[in-house]
Amino acid sequence: MVASMARLVLPAACAMATAAVLLAVAAPADGSVVESIITQDVYSAMLPNLHNSSCPASGFYTYDAFIQAAAFFPGFGTTGGGDEYNRRELAAFFGQTSHETTGGTRGAADQFQWGYCFKEEVSKSTSPPDYGRGPILLTGQANYQQAGDALGLDLVGNPDLVSSDPVISFKTAIWFWWTAQGKNEPSCHDVVVENWTPSHADPAAGRVPGYGVITNIFNGGIECGRGPNDANIDRIGYYQRYCDMFDVAAGDNLDRYTQEPF
Repeated sequence: MVASMARLVLPAACAMATAAVLLAVAAPADGSVVESIITQDVYSAMLPNLHNSSCPASGFYTYDAFIQAAAFFPGFGTTGGGDEYNRRELAAFFGQTSHETTGGTRGAADQFQWGYCFKEEVSKSTSPPDYGRGPILLTGQANYQQAGDALGLDLVGNPDLVSSDPVISFKTAIWFWWTAQGKNEPSCHDVVVENWTPSHADPAAGRVPGYGVITNIFNGGIECGRGPNDANIDRIGYYQRYCDMFDVAAGDNLDRYTQEPF
């Protein structure tokens, strides 16, 4: 459903000395759940290369744009049934989208600090003019149509909105996260907050609740059922880094090495 940058990845220890940043955060006066977990300072610590001139998306993915987009989906990061679920959902969202936009170098000490380096597919060769754009690299006319319909925008007529307006860009990513993408697929949101009940066929196909199923939703046709691979290791590494920062357990079933695609 989305195009992956699928660059620069491999195993690395993900525990970062940044958990203290989150532990010192106090809830803002307006009581926003998302803002109480991800403040401006935390956002900057999560994505330290947001303004790196070597990144094509330098300066694009602003904190304010993320907060505005999150507010458009009031259940995003707020309806998991408790603070633990909310933190895990935000960690999972940024884990997946950071991989999709990564500029990190495989095996480098800072491999998982380069999320949101890109705002569009490098080659622009997948489904032009509807090639991958935004944090999930929204790809294909059908996806642009569905996202545009949900957001009240003509994204088919003007797909560049996803790579020129940061609020719209984040909205398309959260729309994908919030919306079941196929007949048999749950939404990423429902998986991470444990609202998904696997069908009788899912366990036999290796699809069990956990972060690995979210990867299956993102790019199962390419990455699932192939054993350990660089792309999946990268997705897990980013996710574990953010879980460490948010002081929340990553949970079970992080990979999808033996899962069949939906």
